[in-house]
Amino acid sequence: MVRSRQVPARQPSLREHNLALVLREVAAAGPVSRARIAAATGLTKATVSTLVDTLVAGGLVRELGTHGTTGAVAVGRPGSALALAQAPVGIGLEINVDYLATCTVDLGGTVRRRELVAVDLGRVDLDAVLARAAAALRAAVDDARSGGDRLAGVVVAVPGLVEAASGIVRLAPNLGWQDVPLLAELVRRTGLDGVPVRLDNEANLAALGELWCAGHSRPDDTPLESFLLVSGEIGVGAAIVLEGDLFTGLRGFGGEIGHLPLTSDGPPCRCGSRGCLEQYAGQGAILRRAGLTEPAGTTTGRPGGPVERLLAGAAAGEERVVAAVREAGEALGTGLAVAINLLDVETVVLGGLYALLAPWLTEPVEERLSQRVLAWRWAPTEVLVSRLGADGAVRGAATSAVRAVIDDPAAWLTPRAGVAPGVRR
Repeated sequence: MVRSRQVPARQPSLREHNLALVLREVAAAGPVSRARIAAATGLTKATVSTLVDTLVAGGLVRELGTHGTTGAVAVGRPGSALALAQAPVGIGLEINVDYLATCTVDLGGTVRRRELVAVDLGRVDLDAVLARAAAALRAAVDDARSGGDRLAGVVVAVPGLVEAASGIVRLAPNLGWQDVPLLAELVRRTGLDGVPVRLDNEANLAALGELWCAGHSRPDDTPLESFLLVSGEIGVGAAIVLEGDLFTGLRGFGGEIGHLPLTSDGPPCRCGSRGCLEQYAGQGAILRRAGLTEPAGTTTGRPGGPVERLLAGAAAGEERVVAAVREAGEALGTGLAVAINLLDVETVVLGGLYALLAPWLTEPVEERLSQRVLAWRWAPTEVLVSRLGADGAVRGAATSAVRAVIDDPAAWLTPRAGVAPGVRR
């Protein structure tokens, strides 16, 4: 979970701030006692008890009894262990080049439902894609509601330039999209008025999945809260996490490392430029160099397809395949070195296709980083492998929806005019 150790607020929004402070502590350290929360947050035990009672009454926290409590408890009174409730739930929807995926998680991050539809969306017109995506989302929502679960929200993951504030996909080259009002269309087709629905880039959401769900640690065993995730599937994307927060740039367009120009006169890219990193380290480039001529596809959407043959060739030590992966690793390491010199992050996480190719990719990546990262001699960059794999983006999307409740429980608990508790407009 994201950092929860904060100081109490001293301002008019005191109660709202401290409700979030307590709920984040339960999320980060639970099962945990009231006394432990007070010690960690600096709030008085009486204040913590009042806030916990509000969260329990609102269905966000549950009491487990005296067992499972960590840390000291109040003298003279048995400590009651507190944990996150199982509701509300968040739903993630991922729209990728050759598959649709949905995932439902509860407040504690447990996956309740996971569905996948393999379909070549790069060859389907926009209206058909929207119809399929709306049907997948509607099925997930209906399943949650039929089980009596309250819906915290929906988060949609798409590969490309995403304008989160407007819900518009500005550019998704591998889907052939430009200026698509995706959220408005999904809400119209699913009837989700009144439910928080948000859009983000798939690499950003995959990074949040690694942050919240993967359990990565730094060399000193503290949680990993600053890293650069680079994900390769059909395209190449990246996301930046700094001290537990996602950094997306001024307009949310940050992280497009796949379109970092390595040369000015290289191969043409679908983005309209030339010599982009994606043309040297993307899946299509690796397959071509390996002599695998069939169209690129993800292992999720095309099991048994070209990526599996690529992996089999690498595992068998086929010279051409191993050389293709190594060349991609060298190009990827060059691009990552630019980002690391600029951002000064200590860790890179390889996701998507790169996680699958890690046994053959990591060494050339590290070699290029050691040659090109200015501070390598004193602070070598650690290269880790994603623990969520292909589920990273959709898992991060679903978890992002419930994290919004954890970060602002007062908004969830406060009824609005004409809106039932737990529904935010």
